[in-house]
Amino acid sequence: MKVTLAIQRFNPETDSEPHVQNYQVEVEPTHRVLDALMDITQNQDGTLGYRRSCAHGVCGSDAMRINGREKLACKTLFKDLEIEEGGTLEIEPLRHLDVQKDLMVDQSTFFKKFRSVKPYFVPKAAEPEHGEFIQSPEERALFDEATKCINCAACYSACPVLDKNPNFVGPQAIVAAARFVNDSRDQGLEARLDALDQKDGVWPCESHFECTRVCPRDIKITKLINLTKRQIKKYRDARGEQTAEERAQ
Repeated sequence: MKVTLAIQRFNPETDSEPHVQNYQVEVEPTHRVLDALMDITQNQDGTLGYRRSCAHGVCGSDAMRINGREKLACKTLFKDLEIEEGGTLEIEPLRHLDVQKDLMVDQSTFFKKFRSVKPYFVPKAAEPEHGEFIQSPEERALFDEATKCINCAACYSACPVLDKNPNFVGPQAIVAAARFVNDSRDQGLEARLDALDQKDGVWPCESHFECTRVCPRDIKITKLINLTKRQIKKYRDARGEQTAEERAQ
């Protein structure tokens, strides 16, 4: 069937503002949006800018807004969009990040916030003599959900809190922190309090659940954020301290 892709285009080096350019493509219901984009660059317009890599929903590089919702182009089938012959599909870049070109965004701010939560293993003690940190299946299960994140930034784009507070660390960074906060081998929460327990850390989250709705890996992001809030509160209470949210009241 023939459909129209209405793609938002913008090149900051030559354009004063974004504009929409339409492309007609022939697709099958089982084709992915990424297939249509590749058809455009190969056969119609090689100047169209977008990112892609693995094309299997693992790398997260082709996240974009498709009909107003954050999705991975490589995982989004036309049949799932319920688009009909002659229909139009609107494609835009992710929000809250500067556009580098067309559907490509500058992820510098996104990854700066990601790095702020120390998204790496910080061991509680020196490596044991036998060379392994022993962990039970039950302990592993506590952080298994957070390991699914592929850093696609879909949740960051969908987050309504960032509309009014661009300094909010963002849902993805909190998920990255939760992966280690709940790891029995790691120093956990204490090592990441500077990033999490502050006015732009976990506390601005208002539980809109938009991050959870758009996650291509079905991570319960809002649940992890609220769990992290409770863990910080428990940590502070045990020490007779106030959280950043309580100090601000």
